[in-house]
Amino acid sequence: MLTGTGGAFCAGQDLRERVTAEGKTTVLGEALETYYNPLVRKLRALPFPVVAAVNGVAAGAGANIALACDIVLAARSATFLQAFAKIGLVPDCGGTWVLPRLLGPARARALALTAEPISADQAETWGLIWKAHDDSELMAQAHGLCARFAAAPAVALALIKRLLDESWSNDLDTQLDLEREAQREASLSPDYAEGVYAFLQKRPPVFAGRRRL
Repeated sequence: MLTGTGGAFCAGQDLRERVTAEGKTTVLGEALETYYNPLVRKLRALPFPVVAAVNGVAAGAGANIALACDIVLAARSATFLQAFAKIGLVPDCGGTWVLPRLLGPARARALALTAEPISADQAETWGLIWKAHDDSELMAQAHGLCARFAAAPAVALALIKRLLDESWSNDLDTQLDLEREAQREASLSPDYAEGVYAFLQKRPPVFAGRRRL
């Protein structure tokens, strides 16, 4: 689970860090290549679900790091803000990749170009996040979801993540072939046998959690 401390998930870059002692703004790109981009790639590549619990404002890179997670929950007091255009920058940390895929081109362009914030409830309605919760319930809901995933069949979850990510660049025939191979791999996992036997015996499954990936 990825969350913030205090009253914000991530308020964005401290712009004072982007001004040199000589009073000049720094050229960006190296920090993205060294720190931010590897983080986003790692979040997407982890072979298990990553839950973001957005407990307050998620602005700039912080918003897009949250959206790089598999499931995003947010407190109702939270807001999401693509603040880049306000200071003459472009969305980074995968923002220009994930926004059109979650929202469609019209809403993605509007959020990126206007730099207007949207509430957690609006983000849920639009499909930007999974669910908005009352502030007092957010962390309990996030912990409960993580506990659910911890007890789930690990091989299947990892394969689901991989299939969904690869589907964006595949045609139907390619994706059908990938599903076939993934299903074959999933069926070799002890968790598949446990799931079948638990269903037949009318009991909750106890998955081993072993991964072969």
